Amino acid sequence: MNDIVVGMGEALWDVLPEGKKIGGAPANFAYHVSQFGLPSCVVSAVGDDALGKEIVDNFTSKGLNQLIAEVPYPTGTVQVEIDEAGVPQYEIKENVAWDNIPFTSSLERLAEKTKAVCFGSLAQRNAVSRNTINRFLDAMPQTEDSLVVFDINLRQGFYDEETLCDSMKRCNILKINDEELVAVSRMFGYPGIDFQDKCWILLGKYNLRMLILTCGINGSYVFTPGNVSFQPTPEVEVADTVGAGDSFTAAFISSLLKGKSVQEAHSRAVQTSAYVCTQKGAMPVLPSGLTEQPPIA
Repeated sequence: MNDIVVGMGEALWDVLPEGKKIGGAPANFAYHVSQFGLPSCVVSAVGDDALGKEIVDNFTSKGLNQLIAEVPYPTGTVQVEIDEAGVPQYEIKENVAWDNIPFTSSLERLAEKTKAVCFGSLAQRNAVSRNTINRFLDAMPQTEDSLVVFDINLRQGFYDEETLCDSMKRCNILKINDEELVAVSRMFGYPGIDFQDKCWILLGKYNLRMLILTCGINGSYVFTPGNVSFQPTPEVEVADTVGAGDSFTAAFISSLLKGKSVQEAHSRAVQTSAYVCTQKGAMPVLPSGLTEQPPIA
């Protein structure tokens, strides 16, 4: 396959009150991209244990292409508690398999065929996986239509200014939520200005093609040079919000790759993430009305 869309980083088990579900932002992203009919692949690592085998078997049963290394560390788990508003709180275990993703010849070959990649800050908390992500980005085709998405995904203090700056320099699309925008603004020294001005500053400073800002129930924005798209958040009955942001990113990038405009991609992303919020867990099957997009006229 060529023109592959890759989700790279953590693959793990979200241990929810009702039981465990496979999660990790890159795996969620890659799975939803596959539901939109595009060739996708999840890149991560698991341990030589029952949880790791179950992840690989689960991805295989979903028809999700994977490049999952087996490493001598335990498969990652996250304890997830859901508050009264349906918002997850995470306890992420450290020194696990996805902290130690190796850079291999197979991974280099995959990078050379990659059209779009999504990565975050969490998988860069350890130098091994951080180095692998950077080498993968370096090995990708450096073309104008390649999409390099940094879904910042701040968790539990597992980030630092140097990593965030380097990742924003490497990406051409930044995805951030309103809470993360506040944290980044404080870190970078411009906390007191309007949120849209903060987004314009980041867009210009890092020469981004797009900046996606999600604000929960208060809607979402896509900033491009000289323009901004806004979409309100649909009112739905929320089961939980686990994986909703990843499905947003997957729908948005899939739509762009199918030739849709920013506004069309934004609308599809909002509809998709709203649906995922009505389902338990991060990887529900999407209805065909969302995934079967009509051809470009």
